[in-house]
Amino acid sequence: MWTPSEWGRTLVSLRQQPTHDMDLHGDALLPPRSNRSAIGGGRRSFAPWKDPSVEPLIRYQGIVKRFGDFVAIKKLDLDIYQGEFFSLLGPSGCGKTTLLRMLAGFTAPTEGTLLLAGENVSSVPPHRRPVNMMFQSYALFPHMDVAANIAFGLKMEGLPKAEIASRVEEMLSMVKLEKFAKRKPHQLSGGQRQRVALARSIAKRPKVLLLDEPLGALDKKLKDETQFELMNLQHSLGLTFVVVTHDQEEAMIMSDRIAVMDHGEIAQIATPGEVYEQPGSRYVADFIGDITLIEGTVAGLDSGTVSVKSRATGITHTVLSDRPVSIGQTVWLAVRPEKITISFPDKVRRPTEEMLGVVSDIGYHGKWTIFRVLTGAGLRVSVSQPNSKSFVERPISWNDEVVVSFSPEAAVLLTK
Repeated sequence: MWTPSEWGRTLVSLRQQPTHDMDLHGDALLPPRSNRSAIGGGRRSFAPWKDPSVEPLIRYQGIVKRFGDFVAIKKLDLDIYQGEFFSLLGPSGCGKTTLLRMLAGFTAPTEGTLLLAGENVSSVPPHRRPVNMMFQSYALFPHMDVAANIAFGLKMEGLPKAEIASRVEEMLSMVKLEKFAKRKPHQLSGGQRQRVALARSIAKRPKVLLLDEPLGALDKKLKDETQFELMNLQHSLGLTFVVVTHDQEEAMIMSDRIAVMDHGEIAQIATPGEVYEQPGSRYVADFIGDITLIEGTVAGLDSGTVSVKSRATGITHTVLSDRPVSIGQTVWLAVRPEKITISFPDKVRRPTEEMLGVVSDIGYHGKWTIFRVLTGAGLRVSVSQPNSKSFVERPISWNDEVVVSFSPEAAVLLTK
């Protein structure tokens, strides 16, 4: 399997190609890629959506899509920027694939305008858009070998044979499939077919690459490796990637920003860290990862802290929050499992905000152990502990009585 560092070496020639930081007529949209840096797993310094002077590459304006009486997309506005790795995340039927197909040109909006680099492409046919789509099924031609599959789109564009051969060779080298050029799709593994589909999509050097559940057919280990390879490839080529996925972990790892969708609407658009740490609603909090939601009412307000009295726990919790709320208002506290502590009652002093409970389930995840705790008030709490030691003196087990608690800064106050 090829590594991110190998991507870097094999893409040297591609970096010499013109960047895609320009509009449909070749005018610059953003500074060159060399002025944008990568930090860790994500480009945290890359945030054009925060600069009002930067025009989005893709703009959905007042988009509505109806299929008969069914409204798949409800009056939606969305901006996606040049060079962004953008994910549309949500459950089946939420409208994410419909948005992707609109951008590809396979589906027309019922209402609204779709702009690409400032031009209305709502009625432009798919083959005339600087966009390419990689389908979930990969859609490889079974009667063609790998090289012919990659070359197909280039032939349709009428490129000279020598240029087609050169670009196919370049793509095969990029995805490490030089030895498989003459094989048919049925002679390849799932990961190899995925790479062929990716090479074919990139061969035409589109402005925007659309990916519909691109890693859905891969096993977990191969998926984990390919996620980083896609990130490195996207950054190296300077393309804009728009990905549809229902896999929260996949979206969190790869994306610059995520749009969490619910029944044809966008529930929240934010960076992965913001979506996870500062969800805007119970729906987003519950959809992204594991979480404990505690319903209560506002009992007190004091300069950046809110007191929440909860029947679910039988106690009053203090949480740090600047969110505007009023006394008596119904709110929810969202707490991630890694931010909750668990211990035996006889080893801790019990402040008023600690909850007694019984371990009802335990799940071992290698790096983490997940505990499900049923409190005396009837609330189910999810707690995760890192397995940082190979041996513990007395491990917490099923039916053990435990104490669970969280600090005021660990909970997020939600009002909807």
